[in-house]
Amino acid sequence: MKTVKVGVLGIGNVATGTYKTLQLNREKIQKSTGVDIVISKILNRRPDVDRGIDVDPGVYVQDVNLILDDPEIDIVVELIGGIEPATEYMAKALANGKHVVTANKAALAVNGKMLQNLAMENKVMLRFEASVGGGIPVINAITTALRSNDFDEILGIVNGTTNYILTQMTDNGSDYDSVLKDAQEKGFAERDPSGDVEGHDVANKLSVLMSLVFGADIPPSDIPTQGITSVSKVDINYATQFGCKIKLIAAARKVGDTVECEVQPTLIPLTHPIASVNNEFNAIFITGNAVDDVMFYGKGAGPLPTGSAVMGDIIDIACAIDKGSAFDMQPVLRYDSELTFAGEGVNQYYVRLSVEDKPGILGKISSTFGNFGISIESMMQPKHSEIVPLLFIIHETKRSVLDDALADLVANNYVKSVDSVMKVVK
Repeated sequence: MKTVKVGVLGIGNVATGTYKTLQLNREKIQKSTGVDIVISKILNRRPDVDRGIDVDPGVYVQDVNLILDDPEIDIVVELIGGIEPATEYMAKALANGKHVVTANKAALAVNGKMLQNLAMENKVMLRFEASVGGGIPVINAITTALRSNDFDEILGIVNGTTNYILTQMTDNGSDYDSVLKDAQEKGFAERDPSGDVEGHDVANKLSVLMSLVFGADIPPSDIPTQGITSVSKVDINYATQFGCKIKLIAAARKVGDTVECEVQPTLIPLTHPIASVNNEFNAIFITGNAVDDVMFYGKGAGPLPTGSAVMGDIIDIACAIDKGSAFDMQPVLRYDSELTFAGEGVNQYYVRLSVEDKPGILGKISSTFGNFGISIESMMQPKHSEIVPLLFIIHETKRSVLDDALADLVANNYVKSVDSVMKVVK
């Protein structure tokens, strides 16, 4: 039986989940593949910390080069996260002729092209199933079973932390701060949750997905991004009255010869499949010209689900090594598109305003919207006191045009405050 040796960089949650997955299913993996996969070295710079796994102390190393330069290690698994030094380590592993598996969406989003080129130059594989959607095998599906499609749209919930928070606020009426604390206590949110709640994690994942689906090279810094910190229980309740739920959505679509995309809280109709995706679960909804609509659903985070995806990549590479086909490398990340990036593009929007209860105000607001070429699909005026909340669903328009119209309303004192603006999916 062929033995394939693996070196793991890092021993956090995903790494321990990967190790547990291998130990849990070792016999099954050996029988189904005919390969013995051995994690021979793990980079662990704090060996005194209990990781909850039974590892021979001799497996742990504190010098990364003992893994990157070891000629017996076939596969390097990068699970330390962040852009650097993770990118440096992966680049050195690839240059040394080692296959690389990673769950690192941030490094891929920023340096994916360079790492992909290095893998091709050195005839090794760069695999990253766990980087988007945790345990959901969406990348494998896009690059294998669905590769014959010309894709039109991606719509996804790809962050378990924010989906858990919004679910608890929606279902239980909880406030943001208390739910965030609960999510941290349950391990769904980091001590510093800013990467999740501000939408940066989602932008990284969307950047990776767009390279796969559209061949578009759009860095996360260029993606219009808004997190969930401004979402209030008020808006969640009003969204329900419009027959919607609020979700943090990564969206990208091909419009003619352009790509539009954004990450932002979005009103999703209750009839849409993504509206029923709750708590730490993720879902990615993809439309192709042959397959039509497909949705991938599962746990988007957690040690074992993510570790399962990491192990899937390791097994694929190990089987290819065993069959002598591991160097028949085909690009996975694509940056070959001639599509032009068009930013956020055109969408429908939910708008919540606060105005004084005076005759003629609604007419002035409607006229101002009309002057900017904005039409109103529906309007709601809930019960009020001296300050009136006005809710609008706006027909498709550019966000920049809507922002100009709202600024004009405030400047002319027709509106006291613009309290919320969110995209609407129909």
